[in-house]
Amino acid sequence: MNDSSNMESIKRSDISAGLTEEQCQVLADAIEVHNLSDSDILISEGHTDNRLFMIDKGRIEVTRGTQGGDWVTLAILKDGDFAGEMGFIDGSVHSASLRSMGKSRVLSLSRDTLESLIDSHPHLVYKLMQTIIRVVHKLLTKMNQQYVEMNNYITKQHGRY
Repeated sequence: MNDSSNMESIKRSDISAGLTEEQCQVLADAIEVHNLSDSDILISEGHTDNRLFMIDKGRIEVTRGTQGGDWVTLAILKDGDFAGEMGFIDGSVHSASLRSMGKSRVLSLSRDTLESLIDSHPHLVYKLMQTIIRVVHKLLTKMNQQYVEMNNYITKQHGRY
């Protein structure tokens, strides 16, 4: 895909919130594009990666390995969703794998690339970090809600499933 396609992808995503046209172009120039086929692995559980991923087109399955060697699906990511936020921020080991479901187009930004923009584009870096914090907060809120619902279900069922 060409640079104008990258720019269009950036502008229609949440990643561009509060960014100027020029800042969107800087970001479009800094991203890497990953065209995935069905079942391609983007991130492997237990590994580290310093990239932030944004699903541009397609669906990505978030999976976690089981003791029997299979995997369980935790979530399905769709257009506009982010992945790898904690690894991007602090190099955390990934707790799940990301596997493409069919053909997918994913954008990535490495931490090194973002850090290289701090001096020349500090407002862009600030706005991007705000977006990442909002995404992480939204995920945490959803997980807390699911925990409460699960706890209520188990309590009301007296531990029976």
